[in-house]
Amino acid sequence: MILTKNSNAFRWIIIIASFIIVSLILWETYKFFQHFKDEERIKMENWSFAQSDLLKTDNLNEDMGNLPLKVITSNKTTPMIMVNVDGSIDFNNINNKKINDSIYVKKLISKFEKENRPIEVKFDGKLFSTLYYGNSPLLNKLIYYPFALLLIIILFIALIYFFYKSSKNATQNKLWSGMAKETAHQIGTPLSSLIGWTEILKTEHVNPDYITEIEKDVDRLQTITERFSKIGSIPTLEPLDIIEETINSYDYLKSRSSNLIEFKIIVPEGNIFVNLNKQLYSWTIENLVKNAIDAMKGRGKLTVEISQLENNIKVSVTDTGKGIQKKDFNRIFEPGYTTKKRGWGLGLSLTRRIIEDFHDGRIKVLQSEIDKGTTIQIVLKRAIDYAG
Repeated sequence: MILTKNSNAFRWIIIIASFIIVSLILWETYKFFQHFKDEERIKMENWSFAQSDLLKTDNLNEDMGNLPLKVITSNKTTPMIMVNVDGSIDFNNINNKKINDSIYVKKLISKFEKENRPIEVKFDGKLFSTLYYGNSPLLNKLIYYPFALLLIIILFIALIYFFYKSSKNATQNKLWSGMAKETAHQIGTPLSSLIGWTEILKTEHVNPDYITEIEKDVDRLQTITERFSKIGSIPTLEPLDIIEETINSYDYLKSRSSNLIEFKIIVPEGNIFVNLNKQLYSWTIENLVKNAIDAMKGRGKLTVEISQLENNIKVSVTDTGKGIQKKDFNRIFEPGYTTKKRGWGLGLSLTRRIIEDFHDGRIKVLQSEIDKGTTIQIVLKRAIDYAG
């Protein structure tokens, strides 16, 4: 408990520290942008002063080397439009191909006016022209710098999150595997004892029907033990007739379910071989059928259908139960998700692991309607050596 609290506190410290760092970076970037913008404003004001000084010069050729002219010719980046009082327009650092387009020029002047306050160029106290200037290419790049930085930070955080989530899932998988192996080990000891007591009962002339029922339950416990031992390790697969294996699991549950449920199974003729683990596949069918029965609350119609399309074998379990909302189609396979008051939410998550991780197949909610029913479909590959 203390370790968990410390871990949560550490995560919150990292989150808060990251938020502060990001905020400081963005703030400093904004301040730098404003400072650079002010510097450009001063440069443009100096340019306008230099323009005023040049207007006072009677002979421009005699002053080619003076300071005002150097200031004017030094601007190589900032786009400018000089609108003179006589209506003429001068351009600097503007695309020459569009300067004859009056609509384009008006839009550009409007844009510059929004970006920066225009500067008036005066001569002898009279307005000579108005200077409109836009942001330089460097300043425009700086505008997008905070967004690029923020995007990089978001991607970095997402990378950390997915790494953390993968690490957490790996830890959980190890935990479940360890619990499964330990459960199989714990069941194995009393199971061996039960088998021995069954043999003793046979010698005591007990009613054979009792012995038969006890042996069925012992076989069932052995199957459960094998399932847990295999879910905790990598199981071996072998080519088995999926029709036969499905029918066996289906019949077992049918004989132990309510008579109010109408069972139906649809299978093609012949044999269809698929690389399966017998115990885990039967566990999958049982989980799907039990969930269907629970969804119908013990009353309705349950259909199991096997079909094939080229090398894909599809096993569908359809019920007439309460249905699943579309937003929950994927969530029902997540560990811990359940709609039952006493459920653990492990059945379908184990089913997905058995099908996708161990059998390299797919499982999904094919279709579902509220209060009408649900179809869950498994897709597996046909065993190549047995395809024909």
